[in-house]
Amino acid sequence: MRGVRFARASSVPAAVGFALGLLGVEDAAKATPPPQPEFVETPIEQPQEQTPPSPNVSNAPVVGNGPEFIEQPAEQAPAGAQTLPALGGGPFWFLSNIDRTAALFGDLWGARSLLARYGMTLNIANTWEVLGNATGGTGRALVPEGLTTATLQMDTQRALGWYGGLFNASALWIYGGNLSEHYLQTLQTASGIEADPTVRLWELWYQQKLFEDRVDVKVGQQSLDQEFMVTQNGSYFVNTMFGWPMLPSADLPGGGPAYPLSALGVRVRAHLNDSVTLLAGVFNGSPTPSISGDPQRPNAHGVNFLIGQGVMGIAELQYSYPSPNTIVQAGEDDPLARTYKLGFWYNNWEFANQQWDNIGILLANPVSSGVPQTLRSDYSFYAVADQMIYRFPDDADRNINAFIRPMWTPIQDRNLITFSLNAGLTMHEPIFGRDDDTFGLGMGLTKVSSAARAFDQETAAYNPDTYVPIRSSETFVEATYQYQANAWLQIQPDLQYVIYPGAGLANPNNPNKRIGNEFVYGLRINAQL
Repeated sequence: MRGVRFARASSVPAAVGFALGLLGVEDAAKATPPPQPEFVETPIEQPQEQTPPSPNVSNAPVVGNGPEFIEQPAEQAPAGAQTLPALGGGPFWFLSNIDRTAALFGDLWGARSLLARYGMTLNIANTWEVLGNATGGTGRALVPEGLTTATLQMDTQRALGWYGGLFNASALWIYGGNLSEHYLQTLQTASGIEADPTVRLWELWYQQKLFEDRVDVKVGQQSLDQEFMVTQNGSYFVNTMFGWPMLPSADLPGGGPAYPLSALGVRVRAHLNDSVTLLAGVFNGSPTPSISGDPQRPNAHGVNFLIGQGVMGIAELQYSYPSPNTIVQAGEDDPLARTYKLGFWYNNWEFANQQWDNIGILLANPVSSGVPQTLRSDYSFYAVADQMIYRFPDDADRNINAFIRPMWTPIQDRNLITFSLNAGLTMHEPIFGRDDDTFGLGMGLTKVSSAARAFDQETAAYNPDTYVPIRSSETFVEATYQYQANAWLQIQPDLQYVIYPGAGLANPNNPNKRIGNEFVYGLRINAQL
């Protein structure tokens, strides 16, 4: 038994500190999944209502040279945030000022100030959580999981006098267990930080602004979930699928270049006018050299820089209103903010047939080679909508938002998933006076392809004495509350309920029944270090 003990700052309510102190969790499993709190690009000059005001995200620029986008960690305080002067001396002076700093360690013993002289910012964010399942699944467990992300950025104008350049390097330390893999067997995994324990390079890229800042180009190793398919309101939730969706997670080689993986490529963004932006990129077709096995193990530390695994192209058209130049007449209410996106991806690398083997025999046939036929190319369409639906008249920061993100592919033979959907509601300041808190209620749905269902039916036909359920769909709902304890600390209780785990898999511990519906509970703690 391994206990986890928490020290609480004076600003955190006693009830919260007491609850944390009671958490003793057993490290029931070692992990084998990107949210993660993943990074998202935030338009600096975008109006406050444009996206839900995440408690830890500042709209002020950290580095850069004007009205453009700066990469900042979603749901975290901005890198290099200024802190108040120390109230006392010594190496632990920051403890005397802990309630008023944007990061726990403040200036990091002078390191952030030193880096700032050379145009650099350092952000260190930690997410720790404990998740358990009370019903269903393949067993009961209470599993701790954690992620520390370090991001170093350099503004080339401040550092070198070169306008419009931004260099980014980030690394991940992933530790703890993996409730979804060992105890849930779900397709839509419970947490966006679940991954193989390791220390790995995540992103390494350079971005350059061009044409009076109307265009910027990013070159290097990138994680696509930081810019593509993003729903801002969905970023408040814990379940993985509110970040990188189910369809590309299941269908793309290696799950696609998304947390904790990334791929070499080039991304171009063009601001066509104040409201319309085109985002497009070309990347290596897979973040892993093989289409089978654990995609994280062949490149366990993220330094292989793979090329030659085909090509993945992706494009996304974005519309946002109000824009920075939207004019509101005197006496008129500000418009309700909205963002709509339409996207498409295509990948020409290898995909495994869901029904036939490499010698033309059904995979379910006992004499099959067991090696799926290799097929070439795949594609999918998607849409994203984030819409503020109500703003309280007495408090503009108190609002309710809706979001929806469907994804679909017509190709059945090489895809496990042909449709996925995420949707939900969020409320900023759900309790009057709690300006930085957010409540969210969301859901996810995914459907299994006809080829995968046919494989189940054929397996049942070849094994008449064995219970073989036919997979269909998996659905989950999630309720979450982000409590902002202070500028650098966020506490987030979370509840999820999963219907038909694994789309209806048989329970390995009771092969004559499906895995039962699962009630998942947990607590996440985000801290800016």
